[in-house]
Amino acid sequence: MNNPNSELANPTAGQAPARPPAQPPKNAPLSASQRFTNLVLREYAANAPQGVIQLNERQRRLIQGYFVMIDRALKTAEEERLRKNKNNRNHDYDSLIPYGWNTVNMTGLALDAVHYARMGLDMQEKNHLFPIPYVNKKGGFYDIAFMLGYSGIQYIAEKYAMTPPKSVTIELVYSNDAFKALKKSRTNPEDAYEFEIVNPFDRGEIVGGFGYIGYEEPAKNQLIIMTRAAMDKRKPKYASAEFWGGLAKRWENSKQVEVELEGWPDEMYRKTLIREVYSGKYITRDPSKIDDSYQYLREREVVYAEYEAEQDALENANRTAIDTPSAPLQIPAKLPDAQPQAGQRTAAANSTAANANQAPDF
Repeated sequence: MNNPNSELANPTAGQAPARPPAQPPKNAPLSASQRFTNLVLREYAANAPQGVIQLNERQRRLIQGYFVMIDRALKTAEEERLRKNKNNRNHDYDSLIPYGWNTVNMTGLALDAVHYARMGLDMQEKNHLFPIPYVNKKGGFYDIAFMLGYSGIQYIAEKYAMTPPKSVTIELVYSNDAFKALKKSRTNPEDAYEFEIVNPFDRGEIVGGFGYIGYEEPAKNQLIIMTRAAMDKRKPKYASAEFWGGLAKRWENSKQVEVELEGWPDEMYRKTLIREVYSGKYITRDPSKIDDSYQYLREREVVYAEYEAEQDALENANRTAIDTPSAPLQIPAKLPDAQPQAGQRTAAANSTAANANQAPDF
């Protein structure tokens, strides 16, 4: 006689055995980001003094994320290039180099990608790391600069700090705010401050800013003060009005005119303050933690600063090298599927540059 409770005791009785989870085919094609990662490692091995390098799974995933974000940046920049070319009345001043994987300096990109991934910088995290294409006038292609955001600056400072801070406060001070610095003294055992936003809806003009670094031992706490004048000294010589605000030159109806841009000065001053507070001047780096990737980052920051200054001087209002250069740029023959050179324009120059932005064949 059948036991009426048998199905309750064994709910899978009479059912077909469960199938094991589906496994990807052993020879499944690699994704574009995986192929990009493999190319980066090959380029690095061929050009870096260290040669072949082993990355862990997280570092490989970071590089795959770099591909996603760089690909997105190139497509956005290409759309803007085509838009501006279309609006140019004098096409002698068109930007002829399409933004795409075929016009990117892959050797430089590979070196950057490996070093930044080894440090753990994540381009897909908010304000960690940004890819900025800059035209390389000598080579006729684009270098991809890896620019640290707020979070990236903080991450690097704390990762390599001799004594990681417990907390860091960053504040801009406006003319209508109330701020009082209380520096360490005979009567004050540690740095401190008093800060009040008197009118949050009308704070006035920026007059400076401060950073407060807190440690487990309060006696080590530091108050860093920057005046507006000190911040302005750190502003690039040819600061982009698109970001800092002010007058910028634009081409309208084949004539160069000046326009007033509001920009994002609050954000730019805040970033200037963050760079100062998180610098090695105040958060001392631990020599035992300094590795070749950190040294590489410091060297690249100098190069990127030169890129930015040169581009701002050339374009006066655009960080991504989309506006009119002083002379038409030519593309070397070694780069495949590039736009025609000046004097050899075809309909492709105003097309979607499909060859440049197609899925890369890594």
